[in-house]
Amino acid sequence: MIIKGLLEATPELPKPYLGLIAKGGSYIVRRLFQYFLKQMTLTTNTSLENAVYRKVSWRLIPILLLGYCVAYLDRVNISFAKLQMLNDLGMSDYVYGLGAGIFFLGYFLFEIPSNLILHKIGARIWIARIAMSWGIISGAMIFVSSPTTFYVGRFLLGIAEAGFFPGIILYLTYWYPAHRRGRIVSLFMTAVPLAGVFGGPLSGFILEYFNGIHGFEGWKWLFVLEGIPSCLVGVALFFLLTDSIEQANWLSPEEKSILIRNMDAEEVQKSSHSILEIFKNAKVWFLSFVYLCFVVGVYGVSFWLPSIIQGMGFVDLFDVGLLSAIPYGFSIVAMFFISKSSDHTRERRWHLALTALAGAIGLVISVIYAHAPWIAMAALSVAAGGVFTIVALFWTLPTAFLGGIGAATGIALINSIAALAGFVAPYIIGLLKECTGSTNAGVFFMAICLVIGAFLTLLIPTRLVSS
Repeated sequence: MIIKGLLEATPELPKPYLGLIAKGGSYIVRRLFQYFLKQMTLTTNTSLENAVYRKVSWRLIPILLLGYCVAYLDRVNISFAKLQMLNDLGMSDYVYGLGAGIFFLGYFLFEIPSNLILHKIGARIWIARIAMSWGIISGAMIFVSSPTTFYVGRFLLGIAEAGFFPGIILYLTYWYPAHRRGRIVSLFMTAVPLAGVFGGPLSGFILEYFNGIHGFEGWKWLFVLEGIPSCLVGVALFFLLTDSIEQANWLSPEEKSILIRNMDAEEVQKSSHSILEIFKNAKVWFLSFVYLCFVVGVYGVSFWLPSIIQGMGFVDLFDVGLLSAIPYGFSIVAMFFISKSSDHTRERRWHLALTALAGAIGLVISVIYAHAPWIAMAALSVAAGGVFTIVALFWTLPTAFLGGIGAATGIALINSIAALAGFVAPYIIGLLKECTGSTNAGVFFMAICLVIGAFLTLLIPTRLVSS
């Protein structure tokens, strides 16, 4: 039925235009990825070592990036579905904000157990399981018919996806030393803006042109068509990932020895913590609160960007999707160059703080100049570049001093605490919009959280963040 629907919808679509976008987008992503990997290996290390890390990156990063891209798309495509679903089901912005946030309650509850299981049984099986689970549940969102079923669906999706992101962050610590990790994590996390660059136009396209096909509303098609790739990626992850350097049969003994030597040298500098010690560690809790402030901005932008753009006067849903790609596209460039600068100078605090402040300023300007759409769009681009860069760069901090099961627990704890921001931010923004009739108050709320996070970052001791 889905394929038949695709075929029936095709004659109505602007084929040359969309074909050009698809080819151009594919070419740009491929060339950017090649450039990023080349730049990431331009260090003072030997050419052989650079070649080994380039080989590892080409093996692991594309599939991990694709996995997080479809994960994030399934997580936030509700922001586009909202544009039709609320009217169809008679739900309010308050219900939407609460439902969008409930995802993170399930995510919060199962984050740490999921990462501990990954540490025990390996990334290949567990990450593949997570991807296939959330793909199935995302597609099942077509059965939403009331606020209650909406809440249940979002909660189950959170449970299914719990552990994917912190699991990948943990997995990357098995392969890359700290001085390479900033750019690698940023490259991996370009999946978020890439999901926006391509997911925005795709979501708007599906809503606009698939609405009514076989009696299904556009938002139902959205959940189904964007859930299928997650299941396919899950299968690919199972066959392409390798649990450890020692098990990588695609590396020669000499290449393995280079990687193992670098990782062994770094492990000596890390502290070993038990699970209980992590929960008592003041540094972990402080970093959790810093990350929580940053994540408010991320999910505020992710869940409300289409609504903010629509509030500028753009009505056509496909146009909203295309315009939403602009801030995300700017974010990809910002993430690369800022993380490259941070790795090159081995400085973290000021890169994080200044980038967070730039994001806050961008958010405020987007509200002040909401009557001038293109100025507001430029400001939103700066804001998106800021918030997405800081969440990537942040993960160089805890992974610099946590190792072993302490890293598995600490990374999951920080991410699960921050997941509460994913619940609070959409809920508060929805409530403020319900009370004021505008998203402006919610945008100011995001900006304040970013400023708090920037200030707290500067309180972190330099010795903790030097890598």
